[in-house]
Amino acid sequence: MSEDDEVLGGHVQEIRRGSVVLACLAVLRTPQYGYALLSTLDEAGFPVDANTLYPLLRRLEKQGLLSSEWNTDESRPRKFYVVSPLGERLRDEMAQEWADLGARIESVLRGGTP
Repeated sequence: MSEDDEVLGGHVQEIRRGSVVLACLAVLRTPQYGYALLSTLDEAGFPVDANTLYPLLRRLEKQGLLSSEWNTDESRPRKFYVVSPLGERLRDEMAQEWADLGARIESVLRGGTP
């Protein structure tokens, strides 16, 4: 990978970082366990490494944006996550900010002013 590719990749990664939080809050309207969430996000075009997702889930839970519950009904216990009321509020605010930001970026890309 060239130095230019590394620079570009770093900037693209910065854009994606915040979008993964919003995508998680959107997907977790219904409870999912970590591995299923990885698959769902990947299918939706948000590939996330497990070493990134699990710390993110713990952080969002600690912040009160997610709640979790262990399901021990199956042979293998799984921790299911779901968005909390505070997480729903943040998701809605982030989605609105995302839409507003996208419109402003489109405007400046077309040569207009935001």
